[in-house]
Amino acid sequence: MKSIREISETAITAVLIFVVLQVATQSFRVDGQSMDPTLADGENLLVNKFVYASADDGVFGDVIRAIKGQDVGRSYLFHGPQRDDIIVFTPPTGPEADFLVKRVIGIPGDEIDIRGGQVWVNGEPREENFPVTRTNGGTYPLIVEDDNFFVLGDNRGRSNDSRTWGQLPAENVVGRVWFGYWPPSEINLFSSVGSALSSGIPNLLTGLTR
Repeated sequence: MKSIREISETAITAVLIFVVLQVATQSFRVDGQSMDPTLADGENLLVNKFVYASADDGVFGDVIRAIKGQDVGRSYLFHGPQRDDIIVFTPPTGPEADFLVKRVIGIPGDEIDIRGGQVWVNGEPREENFPVTRTNGGTYPLIVEDDNFFVLGDNRGRSNDSRTWGQLPAENVVGRVWFGYWPPSEINLFSSVGSALSSGIPNLLTGLTR
C-alpha cells in the first residue's frame, strides 16, 4: 500500500506536468483548404509553443546571444523555425483571421524565387508536389530579412501567404504544428516537431484559418 508521501509526490508531479503542458502547447482547429493535402479543413491540431522559445527581453537575451555568438537577431533558447516546419502565427497584416497556418519556405538570409510554376530557394528548386500558379504581383528573387520568414500554403492556388502580405516577422510566430489528433481519420504526427504534449480539451480549441 502506497504511503501518503508517495501519493502526494505522484499528485504533485501530475499537476506540474499538466501545468507545463498547458503553458507549452495550444490546440487549434483548421478552417480552410490552403494547406491541402497536408492539413484537412476541420482538423484539430496540437501546436508546440515552447520549441521556438526566445529570451529577447533584457539582459537574459544578451546572455543567450553571447553564448551562441550572435551579434544580432532573435535569441532562441533552442532554435527558430526551420525550412518545411508547419507553423501557426498571427497574420502580419489585415483581420482575415486570428491565426494562420503555413509552411516555412525561407529562413533569414535565404534567396526566394518563384518562376516556371516552381519555388526556388538559394538557387535550387524545391522538391515538392505543390505547384505555384500565381505570385500575387510580388518581386522576385527576394532575400528573407533577419528575424523574418517566407511562408506558403501547400495548396498554393488557394492560400493567402507571403506572396500576398510579404515576409512573416518572427514575433508573430506562435509555435510549430506537432500533432493532428481529430478526427481519427486525420491523426498524424509531424515527426520534425518537438516532443511537448497537450490535453487537447475541445473547449480550449482556437479557430485557425489556413
